[in-house]
Amino acid sequence: MQSLKRSSGISRKNSPCPPTAAKVHRIIDANLNRVKEGLRVCEEIARFILDNHKFTAGFKRIRHEIDGIIKRSYPASVLLKERNSAGDVGRLNSRGELKRSNCRDIFWANIQRAKESLRVLEEFGKLIDEKSALSFKRLRYKVYEIEKDSFKKVSSLPDSG
Repeated sequence: MQSLKRSSGISRKNSPCPPTAAKVHRIIDANLNRVKEGLRVCEEIARFILDNHKFTAGFKRIRHEIDGIIKRSYPASVLLKERNSAGDVGRLNSRGELKRSNCRDIFWANIQRAKESLRVLEEFGKLIDEKSALSFKRLRYKVYEIEKDSFKKVSSLPDSG
């Protein structure tokens, strides 16, 4: 893994809140989990509800590409060291997350989660490894495309169940 820019990696003299390397790793860890979880939910809907091989394979491919980026640039030992799930101030905030009426709602919520997380990974990846940041950007655009391609099928899912 490339070291963070400048010895601690993330020193910005004029920044109102320069993040520490540990905090950046924590952000990356949380968003890697979030993007993979969101993609997996979409993959399960494509596989078991839409019965669509193309979309299932597309989501799986993206998840595996993320795994490759993790192995190259973000070792588990570094990320897990900074994980603090029990002390996460956002952990208990579930407003809006419990409002799902059907599989369509679940799909749309999770594809949004994946896109948002990829954007966060792209931005914070710039502080650690520019190559991974570019990879996350490329994957974000792949998710945009699979979202567009699957729109008609997902939108046609029934309102119940």
